[in-house]
Amino acid sequence: MDLRAVLVDDEQLARDELRYLLGQVGGIDVIGQAGNGAEALDVIARLEPDLVLLDVQMPGLTGFEVARRMLDGGPGAHIIFVTAFDQHAIEAFEVNAVDYLLKPVEPGRLAVAVQRARRRVSADRIAGDEGTAASGVGGKEDQIADLTNDRLEQIIQLVAERQSRRERLAIRVGERYILVLAEEIIFASLIDDIITVVTGQHTGTSSYRSLDELHARLDPSVFWRVHRSHLVNINKIKEIVPWFSRNYILRMKDEKATEIPVSRSQTRRLRDYLKL
Repeated sequence: MDLRAVLVDDEQLARDELRYLLGQVGGIDVIGQAGNGAEALDVIARLEPDLVLLDVQMPGLTGFEVARRMLDGGPGAHIIFVTAFDQHAIEAFEVNAVDYLLKPVEPGRLAVAVQRARRRVSADRIAGDEGTAASGVGGKEDQIADLTNDRLEQIIQLVAERQSRRERLAIRVGERYILVLAEEIIFASLIDDIITVVTGQHTGTSSYRSLDELHARLDPSVFWRVHRSHLVNINKIKEIVPWFSRNYILRMKDEKATEIPVSRSQTRRLRDYLKL
């Protein structure tokens, strides 16, 4: 049974990559795409897909706002969220998502999510066939139990993913790749579209495409996005220097004592945390 799918992400490259991965999984017919929430609702209403692979952070309507409007419209397409952020996982369950995948998407996890979606679509079709005796009370109870087991699997998987945030990170130093412990990272900065990662012993570049993706793989209670171009380990701050307009500069514990600005939006959080 092929599934008819719509891809929703504000980055064309992300949609292209997802389409390629779905092609590897097989059994998915991508019938439409959308680059924002409003466009997604229009495409979904017009094409009536079985499955929507939906980003969370988008301009205008977020992925969750799209999902809730879909729910308000009654039974329809099933949803798999695909995002760089893991803090929205519980909210995904609230809108009855099939699964919640973290970018960069692993082909094996995508295959599992598609199989779950396939089972849900199949269950919907059986339940909707009122003339079939097999869709009686006993059959529906089996379907409900099956979907409940799926939900338990998802919860276990998400907990495991959170607990297993990559303790090691590969960074490129010259022609070599070096594995560093996450706790050794002092800061990471985005400069000219390249992410530079600094530890006490090494300075290298990361293969992650954005600081958002890197941040999603680290402990958010330790690594703070203090500026749109800088991610810091709060345990590796050497000194906090007052700056103009009650803002701050962070002097880090690397050899160069690198100074990193704190954005206005993060200044209050830093003050509250450090009781400044």
